[in-house]
Amino acid sequence: MAFMAKTVSERTQPTQRQSIQENNFTAHVHARPAVDGISGVLVSDSEYPVRVAFSLLNKLLEEFLMKVPKSSWQAQAMDIASTGSIPSKGDGIVRTSDFPFAQDYLARYQDPRQADTILRVQQELDDTKIVLHNTIDSVLQRGEDLDKLVEKSGSLSQQSKMFYKSAKKVRMSVFMCGALRLFPYSCCGFM
Repeated sequence: MAFMAKTVSERTQPTQRQSIQENNFTAHVHARPAVDGISGVLVSDSEYPVRVAFSLLNKLLEEFLMKVPKSSWQAQAMDIASTGSIPSKGDGIVRTSDFPFAQDYLARYQDPRQADTILRVQQELDDTKIVLHNTIDSVLQRGEDLDKLVEKSGSLSQQSKMFYKSAKKVRMSVFMCGALRLFPYSCCGFM
């Protein structure tokens, strides 16, 4: 990774940004203006968002230039540039204690959606869209259920009307039969 970072950094012109794909990894390079004399390289998997990677690099480089004096790293950087030697693992131009902000940024940017407001808003929009689709589906399902209920209520209404008519007929016939039995002689004039 150190060799890849050094190589892509050397081949990136000042004020340029580029991403180089190598197998499953992408090296994102941000070269500051020549007057600053630094470049930042972020090696990530190929799925890490490019815009977030360059945002992280930009913030790190800005913070580095503000917090770490150029005199503390410039001589070592010139030595690396002239000899081509890469510091061994664990060694670096600037100690972690001199620039602890790098670890903070790396921890914060592990989840790009949490670090980047645009990705966070996009994620919230996607979540809202899913909820809305589910709500619309349930409303449509309720609409179908309501149509079925309306059909059933119409059928029940017709059945209840038929029942009412037949009950009325039965009641009339029972009333007529009952009237004849109660008053069998009144119809004939015998009282």
